[in-house]
Amino acid sequence: MTTLTGIDSRRGTTAKTRDRSVDLVRAILLIVVVGLHSIMAGVGVGAGGIVMENALDNLPGFAPVSWFVQVMPLFFVLGGFSSFTQWTRMRERGHSPADYVVTRLHRLLLPAVAVIGTVAAALLVMTIIGVPADLIATAGFRISQPLWFLGVYVLCSALVPLLVGAHERRPVLSLALLGTAALSVDMLRASTGISGLGFVNLVFVWLTVQQLGFWLAEGRCERWGVRTRVAVGVAALLALFLLSVPGPYSPDMYENLNPPTICLILLGIAQLMLFTVLRARLREVAERPRIAGLVNAVGARSMTIYLWHMPVIIALAAGLLFLNATVAVPLPDPLSAGWWLTRPFWLVAVGLAVIPVVARLGWIEGAKRAELFLSGTRMLTPRVIAAVLLGAGAVLVILVTGFALGGAIIALGMLAAALRLVAVTGARSTARSAAVPAHHQ
Repeated sequence: MTTLTGIDSRRGTTAKTRDRSVDLVRAILLIVVVGLHSIMAGVGVGAGGIVMENALDNLPGFAPVSWFVQVMPLFFVLGGFSSFTQWTRMRERGHSPADYVVTRLHRLLLPAVAVIGTVAAALLVMTIIGVPADLIATAGFRISQPLWFLGVYVLCSALVPLLVGAHERRPVLSLALLGTAALSVDMLRASTGISGLGFVNLVFVWLTVQQLGFWLAEGRCERWGVRTRVAVGVAALLALFLLSVPGPYSPDMYENLNPPTICLILLGIAQLMLFTVLRARLREVAERPRIAGLVNAVGARSMTIYLWHMPVIIALAAGLLFLNATVAVPLPDPLSAGWWLTRPFWLVAVGLAVIPVVARLGWIEGAKRAELFLSGTRMLTPRVIAAVLLGAGAVLVILVTGFALGGAIIALGMLAAALRLVAVTGARSTARSAAVPAHHQ
């Protein structure tokens, strides 16, 4: 559930009501991500054999389109909104930062175990039955790519209590410091020519964008007039244009995703301003019963959809290759006229295939969590910190190895250890709570 939070300056209290506009837009963004990844799947048979590539890499004129379909900044803004409201609610009930992080790790990491284990097993079976190694490696690489989001989100979630506190004390300064850190990484990368330094911004860029979500949650942006918000959004887009078209950055917002650059922060600011301008209308649409039901269904299984859509896409692509080899089903060359004509059918096929997978496996994401009691710990415990690092590290192993068997085994071990630490932390919290006399709870 997401909430709309407003600060009552006369009483110093926080009023919260359900805000379906955030739920609606997050569901739309998730569908956009699935659709875009589906379009990226370019499968064919060339002179050199089977081809499995990102079709959009070779699409002329994609750079301006990327300004509209690069939705990850707004995804993190709205994630920051939800994180702010969830943490502040827990804090009001007396929970600690460790309690908050444990709840987030449980929901994020448990579905990851299922998808990593299943994909690794499927790739192993493909190896045993004699599928070419290069094709298996390509499939593993493609499936692993979207998992960067999980690793970054684990780290961002772990820092929510700390950064919410910083925001509440110094909102402008905390945002400025994170943005400055992101810019510094870009400048260091450019001056040294060491492209790997840019991946440090997997932390600073997304933490900055998440921090924008805190501003949204407190209603700070909407205290500005509509004209002011439009002006801020236009200024952010102008700065983005100057930095990316004649400037040093790529005008392709997907190139600016890997590694992340400050261009995504500017895009996030523009997207945030647009959202606040349209928010009232979006809320009206989201509160219609049928739409609300669909949005709730997507929201309840959002991590399952995100983690499983790429394995489903690759499985469907493998099915097309099998049909091509056995009954000569034609595979149009990616980006050809025939290929574009088949994309609507392909998108429908992906959607129909994802739905039963999510229906079958969504229970993992919604698995009952151990009830949290007051842990009495103000800061994150070493166990919780270790669980965060193991969870994020497991994703890094998969990204580096591309679901190679050894890497998958290591990653699964790290995730199991992280979840074990989470379980131990929850059990200790429960035990401490049970030991406290009732009048102290």
